[in-house]
Amino acid sequence: MDKSNINKNCNQDFWEAIDTLVSSGKIVIDRPKGSKHPRFPNITYALDYGYIENTASMDGGGIDVWRGSLQSNEANAIICTVDIMKKDSEVKLLIGCTQEEIRIVYDFHNDTEFMKGILITR
Repeated sequence: MDKSNINKNCNQDFWEAIDTLVSSGKIVIDRPKGSKHPRFPNITYALDYGYIENTASMDGGGIDVWRGSLQSNEANAIICTVDIMKKDSEVKLLIGCTQEEIRIVYDFHNDTEFMKGILITR
């Protein structure tokens, strides 16, 4: 099998698995747009931020999501983060985000020397 077909099939399977996760649980927004970070009050959430109920992530909570302004429940990007202070890494789903909102999330996770993120778009 040629490598381009492998990548195409893997990518499609990956996004379908993400879609299954998103559709299988309720999205809980526990940090609405405009709210402050609970431990770092100088950080304001520019988009709704939450998690998918009944899922698990590296930090022991649910899989994190950024919820954009589009009506779609499709994950159109993910951001993989490394947090030097917490000494962990996570994957966060971007659901229904415009291109501008995707940029805002990317900037949010790359704004300090303590956290860095890499963006993967659908």
